[in-house]
Amino acid sequence: MSVWNELTGQPEAIELFRAAAGGSTQQAAMTHSWLITGPPGSGRSNLAYAFASALLCRNGGCGVCPDCRQVAARTHPDLAVLATDRVIISIDEVRSLVTSSQFSPSVSRYRVMVIEDADRMVERTSNVLLKALEEPPERTVWILCAPSEADLLPTIRSRVRSVRLRVPSASDVARLLQRRDGVDHETAERAARESQSHIGMAHRLATNDDARARREETLNIALGIQTVPEAVMAAARLLELAKDDAEAITEERDAEERENTLRTLGVEPGQAVPMGLRSQVKALEEDQKRRATRSLRDGIDRILVDLLSLYRDVLLLQLDSELELINLAIEEQLVQVARDTDPAETLAIMDAIAAARLRISRNVTPALALEAMLVTVASPQRKATL
Repeated sequence: MSVWNELTGQPEAIELFRAAAGGSTQQAAMTHSWLITGPPGSGRSNLAYAFASALLCRNGGCGVCPDCRQVAARTHPDLAVLATDRVIISIDEVRSLVTSSQFSPSVSRYRVMVIEDADRMVERTSNVLLKALEEPPERTVWILCAPSEADLLPTIRSRVRSVRLRVPSASDVARLLQRRDGVDHETAERAARESQSHIGMAHRLATNDDARARREETLNIALGIQTVPEAVMAAARLLELAKDDAEAITEERDAEERENTLRTLGVEPGQAVPMGLRSQVKALEEDQKRRATRSLRDGIDRILVDLLSLYRDVLLLQLDSELELINLAIEEQLVQVARDTDPAETLAIMDAIAAARLRISRNVTPALALEAMLVTVASPQRKATL
């Protein structure tokens, strides 16, 4: 058992971090600041915490000792984590993290500071972090995660060692699901393929019946639109599906966070929260509301990514491509759509989906963006029935 066993598809990066934690080679020499980049679902944060475990664990990341369990629970005394569900990371959050980075390790050989989604720092906030990276304490290690190096200031990039992750193959993700989650081969292969190798999404599709059902309904809705009124109603239903998906993701996590917070404050289950502690509980609830908003936005984007995969498959069929389809389970329907429409229409739909993603990222009302997109979807499918 090892923390590295929970990772997949990144053999070079894993070997680099294992060697750095062990101090075994000059090429993988330990440095005080790292940047892990890669597309969504590539396992950036998973690798960051595996590296943190290897640095803080007395056995180099065994995965079973108290140190490793505390890192997994984000409660290790020498681990500090900055993660946000908001659009940006605030300057006060970074200042607090920088202050704590000055402390000496209490029980381990290093103090590890992890910033997930470091790309969400504006320039003023990044400059606060820059000072800490320029003159770090000897035993403090920074691990930043971001989609790409270009998302950070050049001055930040010049002070970190970058490790680029790739998109793992569907077969790698499927094997991870089988090994880690006990999923059968067929389900694992389908989840890995339909998630497009996004590790977190593949796990949900492989282990959650409701998540699979929502994805199937999303594709069926798009394939069934033939009129503008149907497009408007479909947009409303897709928004409902995104809300259901977001609530399913956040509900269990919110309940667990509240329970842990109350336990930390010394409040027994079922006991009323004392007046003096209510402000802390209220702050948690406000954070959870912000996360719910972000989760809904992410849920809508997942729907749009699934629709892109649908019309990508249609286009491949129209062009007689030999590439494997993502949505093999509905191949017959895809073949029919490919016959009834032409590549130009399919490309127009894919452009409309991409435009909807961009509009929603710029705070256009999701319902309006989805309606505009689905009207484009309806046009060629309506013509095919005439």
